Amino acid sequence: MSSKQGGKAKPLKQAKVEKKEYDETDKVNIQKKKDEEKALKELRAKAAQKGSFGGSGLKKSGKK
Repeated sequence: MSSKQGGKAKPLKQAKVEKKEYDETDKVNIQKKKDEEKALKELRAKAAQKGSFGGSGLKKSGKK
């Protein structure tokens, strides 16, 4: 940094986000996707309460 660049650097400007217009079919598909993600998240939570996925894998006996 030279002596002319004192202080904090300015943050980079972010591009403006354009709002997208959705028709009814897009809205239905988005809602369906959200519902599927929610259901999957609930299934993962239930599985985590029961135990781990797929067992413990290969166990080493300790013998050489």
